[in-house]
Amino acid sequence: MITGVPSFSRTFLFTLLATTASTACNSQGLSEQIFTGSTMGTTFRVSIIQEGISDTPSGDIRRTIEAELDGVDRMMSHYRPDSELSRFNAFRDTQPFSFTTDTFEVIKQGQEIAALTDGAFDITVGPLVAAWGFGVEQHNLPPTRATIVELLKHSGHDQLRLDFSAKSVRKRDPLIGFDLSAIAKGYAVDRVASAIESKGVMQYMIEVGGEVRTRGLNASGEPWRIGIQVPDSKTQSIIQVVPLRDMAMATSGDYRSYYEVDGQRISHTIDPRTGYPVTHALASVTVVGTSCSWADGMATALNVLGPTDGYRFAVAEGVAALMLVRTDAGEFDQKMTPAFEHLLQTDLQ
Repeated sequence: MITGVPSFSRTFLFTLLATTASTACNSQGLSEQIFTGSTMGTTFRVSIIQEGISDTPSGDIRRTIEAELDGVDRMMSHYRPDSELSRFNAFRDTQPFSFTTDTFEVIKQGQEIAALTDGAFDITVGPLVAAWGFGVEQHNLPPTRATIVELLKHSGHDQLRLDFSAKSVRKRDPLIGFDLSAIAKGYAVDRVASAIESKGVMQYMIEVGGEVRTRGLNASGEPWRIGIQVPDSKTQSIIQVVPLRDMAMATSGDYRSYYEVDGQRISHTIDPRTGYPVTHALASVTVVGTSCSWADGMATALNVLGPTDGYRFAVAEGVAALMLVRTDAGEFDQKMTPAFEHLLQTDLQ
């Protein structure tokens, strides 16, 4: 069973399903409820497996799912002027700015990944992403070198001071701004998982914009099988299938979000350390972990680091990662870390 929904610029799952909730009961007496819809500029799909027909009304489950997704969007969207994120970005001061627990948790995790990867992941990269035309106002006009130099002066994860007890953030530079899009969808998946578990749901698959988390088994009594798509917008072929049980998976890639200038490919993946788009041959990277927000952020970091440094880092840190690297022949090499290979071998046992 390969499940999932293609995302607008991330990857990269396979089957687009209906937008209404449905329930089916199989020969094993297991019922599967499926909920799909739109959120955060993309789509979501939640499959719930229970014995017999669920006692929990589907409307209650849907409201729970949508409440969690809407909550994350209200807090962390850079498209909503009233979100915590937007208000922080508009706060041109070096005084502490207080956040809700959820947003502060995402910021904290982003800072942890930034420190671990020496800045390859950085939540302050937003102004640079926007300058290259991949922000709220999209365009195909690269910034000047002078603009990049100036924006780099007002970015950097080391420009932030977090107060863990007060759940507040102080900017060393008042012009610093956040962009949590590389981790927020993963966090939304984690929030939905916690919410439906609190209602007694212990077997599920949650997917938001290509980021996935599972628990238990699917309706066939097997691990959820998640397809990773070939990173080519001209095809929806699956290059690898990952058995996922009690784990999360996220993918970062650039093949759906880029433009060209004078024959040069301008990727939406901006290296926070240089201010420029990445130019290496890594087309996409998939990370598996226990937390979807962590997998989301780590996939972005590895995508910045590239197929050589990223692979070396992932192996050293024990990260389960699959890198799809473009070849001169127009094909894709699969570069798996030992931890990722172990996932696939476990499925064969």
